[in-house]
Amino acid sequence: MIPFPKPYADAVARLRVPSGFLIVIVFAWFSRPTPLSMAIGVPLSLLGLALRAWAAGCLAKNQQLATGGPYAYTRNPLYIGTLLVAAGLAVASRSIGLAVLFTAVFLLVYLPVIQNEEQHLRKIFPEYAEYAERVPALIPRLAPRPAQTRENNSNPFRIGLYLKNQEFQAGLGFLAGMLFLLWKIWKTLG
Repeated sequence: MIPFPKPYADAVARLRVPSGFLIVIVFAWFSRPTPLSMAIGVPLSLLGLALRAWAAGCLAKNQQLATGGPYAYTRNPLYIGTLLVAAGLAVASRSIGLAVLFTAVFLLVYLPVIQNEEQHLRKIFPEYAEYAERVPALIPRLAPRPAQTRENNSNPFRIGLYLKNQEFQAGLGFLAGMLFLLWKIWKTLG
């Protein structure tokens, strides 16, 4: 992964949520959905939401290193899920500009945030270094290594963690975006 200077990574981490509101405005302005673009983009986004939900339900933040569930395949399933949701929204909105924007945000904002989080995890979990050697950061492996099979059960999905991590908010945001795109289609057809 690209090493980012710590001051930059810290700054974009603070701006991540506020910049999200700006992205929503840009999304609303530039989206030009069609029934076909929705039919292709929505399943991709739903796949990303499902991955995020699975990961959030296996994540006890700052209490236990998540190495099971989707964390046996990649160290950052929440971010990969976010990338899939964004890709699906870009397809559904039928906007190359949004695809470029979402890609730039992932590269310039989310990668430095991932770097910060990994530094934090290395400090609080001594076993993180060994885990990071076995599991790729972003591109998931197709199957966990045999030694990881036992670990897959160490972080089973728990609805309580899903709720505590407030992952339902991603689903609500996605629903709002889909309703907006459907409204734009209806407005165009009507």
